[in-house]
Amino acid sequence: MSQIFHRSTNTFARITIFGAVFILGFLTWVFAELDRSNYHTGATQAREQPVPFSHAHHVGGIGLDCRYCHTTVETSSFANIPPTKTCMNCHSQIWLTSPTLEPVRASFRDNTSISWTRVNDLPDYVYFNHSIHVDKGVGCESCHGRVDQMPLTWQENSLQMEWCLNCHRHPEKYVRPREFITTMGYRPAGDQEEIGRKLVQEYKIQSPRTLTSCSTCHR
Repeated sequence: MSQIFHRSTNTFARITIFGAVFILGFLTWVFAELDRSNYHTGATQAREQPVPFSHAHHVGGIGLDCRYCHTTVETSSFANIPPTKTCMNCHSQIWLTSPTLEPVRASFRDNTSISWTRVNDLPDYVYFNHSIHVDKGVGCESCHGRVDQMPLTWQENSLQMEWCLNCHRHPEKYVRPREFITTMGYRPAGDQEEIGRKLVQEYKIQSPRTLTSCSTCHR
C-alpha cells in the first residue's frame, strides 16, 4: 500500500505538539497576569464618591490621624466609616456655604447616612480583622498605601490571596512599632528585617505555618 501522508507530516506533527505546549504555557501566563492586573483587581482606580473627600488634604495637609475618623480600627474587626457628626466637628465652622459639602450638611440635618462607595472590599468568604493587624504592628500604609497623597481614595493593592500571603509568610518584612502604625512614609530606624524579627517576638506574632493556614482567613 502506498504511503498516504508525506514523511514531512511527522515533522509537522511533532512541531505542532511541541508548539502547543508553549502556546498553552503562554496563555496560562497571560491569564495569570491579567488576573493580577489593576484592570481586574481595581487597584489604583479612584472611586467616585458622593462627596469628593481628599485624604491628601485631611491627612497629608492638616495632619489628621487615621483614628480620628476611623475610631474602631484598634478595637474592632471593622474600620468604621465616620458618622457625619465627625465631619461637622470642623465643617460647622469652616466651609459653611460650600456647595461641595451640601451632602454633608444635608446628612447632618436629616440624620441620614451618606452613601459612600467602599474602596477596599474583600470577598465575603474572607475574614479580616483590623484590630489584630494594628495590634501586631501592621501599619495603615502597608495595606492602604500613601493615603496622605490621594486626592481621591483608591485601592492601593490587589487584595488577592497571594498578596496577603506574602506578608503572612514574612511578617518581619512589614511590621513596625505600634507607635508608628498611622505614620505615612514610615522609615525604620535600621534594618527592617532585623527590627521586624524582634517585633515578631515582642508582639507574639504566630508562626508563618499558622498564619498561612486556610482557617486563619477562611472561617
